[in-house]
Amino acid sequence: MKKKILSLIGAFGLLIFVSCNNEVPQQDETKDEATAIAPKVENLPLEWTKNANIYEVNVRQYTEEGTFNAFAEQLPRLKNMGVDILWFMPIHPIGKENGKGSLGSYYSISDYKAVNPEFGNMEDFKNLVKLAHENDMYVLIDWVANHTAWDHHWMETNPEYYELNEDGEMFGPYDWTDVVSLEYSNMEMRAEMIDALEFWVREADIDGYRCDVASEVPTDFWVDARKQIEKIKPVFMLAESEESDLLEYAFDMNYGWEFHHIMNGLAKGEKGRNELVEYFKKENENTPERAYKMYFITNHDENSWNGTINERLGAAADAMAVMTFTLHDMPLIYSGQEAANAKRLEFFEKDVIEWKDYSKVKFYSMLIGMKHNYQALWNGAYGGELNIFETDNENVFLYSRKGEDAEVFVMINMSNDKQIVTPTQNSITDLKSSLKSNVKINKAGIAFEMGPWGYTVMVRENQAE
Repeated sequence: MKKKILSLIGAFGLLIFVSCNNEVPQQDETKDEATAIAPKVENLPLEWTKNANIYEVNVRQYTEEGTFNAFAEQLPRLKNMGVDILWFMPIHPIGKENGKGSLGSYYSISDYKAVNPEFGNMEDFKNLVKLAHENDMYVLIDWVANHTAWDHHWMETNPEYYELNEDGEMFGPYDWTDVVSLEYSNMEMRAEMIDALEFWVREADIDGYRCDVASEVPTDFWVDARKQIEKIKPVFMLAESEESDLLEYAFDMNYGWEFHHIMNGLAKGEKGRNELVEYFKKENENTPERAYKMYFITNHDENSWNGTINERLGAAADAMAVMTFTLHDMPLIYSGQEAANAKRLEFFEKDVIEWKDYSKVKFYSMLIGMKHNYQALWNGAYGGELNIFETDNENVFLYSRKGEDAEVFVMINMSNDKQIVTPTQNSITDLKSSLKSNVKINKAGIAFEMGPWGYTVMVRENQAE
């Protein structure tokens, strides 16, 4: 299951340069015996994902209207920023029974083959997908296969589709009182779920799914589902999980939750370079070579429940975002991230994003541009080798991605204090700075002076033979 080649280079002197101007619950393995005989997925994710980013769309909070049509008006702006994949949080009708708040949770689904009337109608959604495709974007929708709302029609027509506790009662997982767990030993229920998954690919021409709590559903179900879906068209599949078996058998990408938590720890001074190095050693061994991790500094759960970017990362936010875009997998942007949205969005109520002046659009456009333009920074096995370098300063994280076209070096001050980093030799001007903040070369030209949370991205382009 070893992933990409990852080198740990001990001598900082091997680099000589100056800068030119400028938790998801674990899966119950007893539910998944059929996986042992399933063939592993061997092919790389679809080619259109090779240098892509993913943008999470919260339709309810995106505009005052909170509709598909209102969001569609934002597509030109997102295209200009460089967005590739749109992941829509659940678009389905929300259950009323045992609902939370005045509007309920997006993840309490009452009908898998309909759209939430608050957002518009089916034709509105189909037109949105068509318009996204015309703007060279791809569309994923969120899929909640583990549970339904208490007033899903299956409760009346097929109560045997639901799991029972030891008292013979239906129940919801964890403390999610607005939903009820499905019974995956029921083959008829599985068939109906797959039929619904096929429906959106066939009828709306979507390009794949982000699957909620995917590891809570048996892996062999996902194997069967993907096989059936891809009789219609090839799809991209994202699992809300860190389970490697899902990537081996059915999915193309899962979550980098552990990396996200390390970044939060770095910002608080609770983590350091050692935790980063150990994470990438482990990730290199545990993630299949063909697959991606998704890296992020925020998403809908983090924003609503654990705090805004500023609350969790503070002054470290941009430096952490640079890492998510320049490491070896796919970066996520959540709705409002490009505007430095400064509030926790209510999850069960209407609470529109604070867009203001879109202050981070230029920053994310530059990161997206580098991801698009340098093969070294492409996702997973499509991109370059990751090398992590030692430095003379443990507060500085230095790594590169070495590809066919260039080697891209990233250096980040992981502290709230000024840091000095000195190369062992002081020649050379063959690197150009593509992006930097709070970093300069001292007058002698032999050291980097990095301000708090400073970062620089430098490129050595390969010379044509």
